[in-house]
Amino acid sequence: MEAVAAYGGLFVAALAAATILPMQSEAVLVGLLLTGNYEPGLLLLVASLGNVLGSVINWLLGRSVERFRDRRWFPVRPAALASAQRWYQRWGRWSLLLSWLPVVGDPLTVVAGVMREPFPVFLALVTLAKVGRYLALVAAALWT
Repeated sequence: MEAVAAYGGLFVAALAAATILPMQSEAVLVGLLLTGNYEPGLLLLVASLGNVLGSVINWLLGRSVERFRDRRWFPVRPAALASAQRWYQRWGRWSLLLSWLPVVGDPLTVVAGVMREPFPVFLALVTLAKVGRYLALVAAALWT
């Protein structure tokens, strides 16, 4: 039961960290790795699945954001949204390889939805970025 809670907690932390919520999942992953009680490959898989799913939620939010942009309660200023759209148009889908970065990665996945990036392309690039980041963390934690 403890293992289910650990893996489940990691999944939730990774999912929440990929949304616009201010969370970090790296500490949870490294902490679980350092205990030596959990399978590193399974930790990598669970963290990656949670983080990619969080990015998919962001993409879906981006897909529906246009219909709310003129509402008074909308949290993003029109100028900021237009700036993000111009940035994405300039750098394109390959910028999704930066989706693992703190601060800029999560909004980038939202903008990809706003810009109607095709889901298969979005999923492939974000998965590559997120798995790569967690793979580097696992390798670094196990190497030390």
